[in-house]
Amino acid sequence: MNAFVFPFSEEKAVSKELAGGKGANLAEMTRIGLPVPPGFTISTEACLAFHENNHALPEAIEQQMKQALQDLEETTGKGLGDPEKPLFVSVRSGAVVSMPGMMDTVLNLGMNDDTAEAFAEQTGSARFAYDCYRRFVQMFADVVLGVEMFYFERELEKYREKYGFTADPELQADDWKHLIRVYKEIVEEHHGQPFPQDPAEQLRLAVEAVFQSWYNDRAVFYRRVHHIDHSLGTAVNVQSMVFGNMGDTSGTGVAFTRNPSTGENSLYGEYLVNAQGEDVVAGIRTPNPIQELEQAMPEVFHQFRELSVRLEQHYRDMQDIEFTVEEGTLYLLQTRNGKRTSQAGMKIAVDMVEEKILTKEEALLRIDADQMHQLLHAGIAEEVDQPLLTKGLPASPGAAAGTIVFTADEAAEASQRGESVILVRSETTPDDIHGIIAAEAVLTSRGGMTSHAAVVARGMGKACVCGCSDLHINLEEETLRAGAHTLKKGDMITLDGAGGRVFIGEAERTEPGMSDELQQILTWADERRRLKVRTNADQPVDAAKAVEFGAEGIGLCRTEHMFMEMDRMPIVRNMILADTEAERSEALRQLEPLQRQDFEGLFQEMQGRPVTIRLLDPPLHEFLPDKEALLLSIAEKKWNNYAGGDLAEEEKLLEQLRHLEEENPMLGHRGCRLGMTNPEIYAMQARAVFQAAALSSAEPEIMIPLVGHKEELRRMRKLVEAEAAAVEQAQGVKLVYKIGTMIEVPRAALTADAIAEEADFFSFGTNDLTQTTFGFSRDDAEGKFLSQYVEEEVLPRNPFMQIDEEGVGRLVEEGVRLGRKTKPDLKTGICGEHGGDPASIDFCERAGLDYVSCSPYRVPAARVAAAQAAVRARLREEKATVLR
Repeated sequence: MNAFVFPFSEEKAVSKELAGGKGANLAEMTRIGLPVPPGFTISTEACLAFHENNHALPEAIEQQMKQALQDLEETTGKGLGDPEKPLFVSVRSGAVVSMPGMMDTVLNLGMNDDTAEAFAEQTGSARFAYDCYRRFVQMFADVVLGVEMFYFERELEKYREKYGFTADPELQADDWKHLIRVYKEIVEEHHGQPFPQDPAEQLRLAVEAVFQSWYNDRAVFYRRVHHIDHSLGTAVNVQSMVFGNMGDTSGTGVAFTRNPSTGENSLYGEYLVNAQGEDVVAGIRTPNPIQELEQAMPEVFHQFRELSVRLEQHYRDMQDIEFTVEEGTLYLLQTRNGKRTSQAGMKIAVDMVEEKILTKEEALLRIDADQMHQLLHAGIAEEVDQPLLTKGLPASPGAAAGTIVFTADEAAEASQRGESVILVRSETTPDDIHGIIAAEAVLTSRGGMTSHAAVVARGMGKACVCGCSDLHINLEEETLRAGAHTLKKGDMITLDGAGGRVFIGEAERTEPGMSDELQQILTWADERRRLKVRTNADQPVDAAKAVEFGAEGIGLCRTEHMFMEMDRMPIVRNMILADTEAERSEALRQLEPLQRQDFEGLFQEMQGRPVTIRLLDPPLHEFLPDKEALLLSIAEKKWNNYAGGDLAEEEKLLEQLRHLEEENPMLGHRGCRLGMTNPEIYAMQARAVFQAAALSSAEPEIMIPLVGHKEELRRMRKLVEAEAAAVEQAQGVKLVYKIGTMIEVPRAALTADAIAEEADFFSFGTNDLTQTTFGFSRDDAEGKFLSQYVEEEVLPRNPFMQIDEEGVGRLVEEGVRLGRKTKPDLKTGICGEHGGDPASIDFCERAGLDYVSCSPYRVPAARVAAAQAAVRARLREEKATVLR
């Protein structure tokens, strides 16, 4: 029979995949002798078996749970439901991958009328015992029975107002007894059954509720956003309770072994005296900084600091630790690798190398390349012109401006409309996750640095300011007030996540710098990566920024972007709409010096680095006026009997638009097909490139787009070579250049051996290759059905954000293989948006490409991702060598 349940004291290590991250760590901490309350873990396999068994615990699992409970009772000398020596337990989820705030927890399980009375006698504090009981009823009803927390909070608030209580610790035993009776009535009214008094039934229901919560909406949503496999399941950890709410020598807290915002090597966290765990993270009470524990409980603080160092050295990473102090005795409830900002991650990785905890390669693998972009975007200056609205805790760094919304749903709806919003809440809960993702930043009036809002925002790289105690939110009127200022929904504010400041209006933001830690990480990355990293840049200013970030060349210059400048658009339109060859030649003559200046600027910024220039790619209609607007203008003139000359011109333009109109422009008259039918356009562009190259001694790479047949490339190559020869003769220079193609249709990939005969390089245009492989337009797909495909797991990822390895990836691999069959030294790379995605970069390493190209601000992340891919490749090879 399979083992589904494991005690924390299990001598043999249980894998993280089986016990979940929390369960594996609790067992590990127990093995190395740390003060962990005893308990047992019900495995992820039990979760999967529960769902396969129509959401019921199989008998084998129930029997193993019963035996594990008996062992726990023997260890503690207490019994679940024992009226004399009652055992109380917590029931917590523990997924393989940390999902903070996503899964459900129950504390004080085992409480009923009898055990609460016994606990009161045992502890000598009836107030404490019945406070624990009411917490359990409230939490169990919410998490397990589905009775909304609102009903209980409302009754508690009404009772406090009626009797003048300002805080929960003021309520006495009789107060809690009264509220417990009211809470039970609420349960029976809304659940339809009495609150369960049998602790064994409570435990079974709680375990089932945790397993059920694996598939609740917020958990599924969180996994989808963070690309966590739905088939992993969650474990359940049943742990004997220790109580932080037993008076002034007790407390509870959450702490990180290093600062998760800055990476500074000092304890960072918060605690509350006389409190249970949910009080800290829920933001109901404002906690104290962990350093103040040294004055309140010096022995406990020093022990905790020593254990923190021990845990960090054992796990070789910054730890996020939950702890409870029960009457002066310290207990560790869990530890896990702490979530951190990118800035903190850099510093922690570099410091741990210097401290001999990590190797440089291990440090590189710790970096979240996908979030490095937050280091390269704006901050807020110390002095700004906008008025300060309020100041709170700097929970997650970064700067963001947006309009105020008060609900997660409003944030999600506004984001879909393309609006930038700030989610403002008194505190966030797991149900707000979709709004946090949609918002630019989060602002809360309650909660501390380890509250739900802070932890989730930091994990997502979003700015967050918490605990603004003078911020008063009125949800009914949709207003917020701080001091003399009152703002309403839709008003603009700016958050300074690093300084905890909130400004009215849009405050000026500052450009970030490259920190010493980031520079060090990038140096290590460059020493280890094989893939070159280029940039997609069409303007000198973009090229300069990319070089600053370490780009080794331009992998894609989209010349059509140069044509779209306002002063050039009339010339471009004249070229397209020319009635005669002479008129078109004149328009091209005007464009040529402008193009030459464009290329001179790029060559100057790149200082001899390779520059790949793609000749005109999009269909010509993209440069023309909007057809619908033109029809409306003509109809309006005719309705008003207008007889001016421009009506005739508009009608002629409409006729030309209809002539150029295509049923499917993406697959129509564009790319090399345009060069084939209008060779004078490509000739002008090639001439301008070579004239600029002759002046700067650059070695350009000319890229012919959308080639699907060898003959297309052969003819376009001949045209480009003719222009190069003409410039060489006219200017008396010898040009060095390459001519290649963008592989972006399946036929090109499948006939790459033939196409390589005419190509000096391949650049895979994975945006269009994805479109032509899947057979759908990106704009239409993303706007109509692609998000549904991802949500319903028809597709595991948006294939335009992360390369589809099974389909598009196979075409890339085949294109590389066939191309190098013809030319072994053929240079290959990708220049679609996948060039900045870490997972896609890993694929490029495995596929044997030579370079990736991405937008300037993604260059540092691409450098790190390329190094990580190279390190993983080496580790795979070493493992394969050992196996051989």
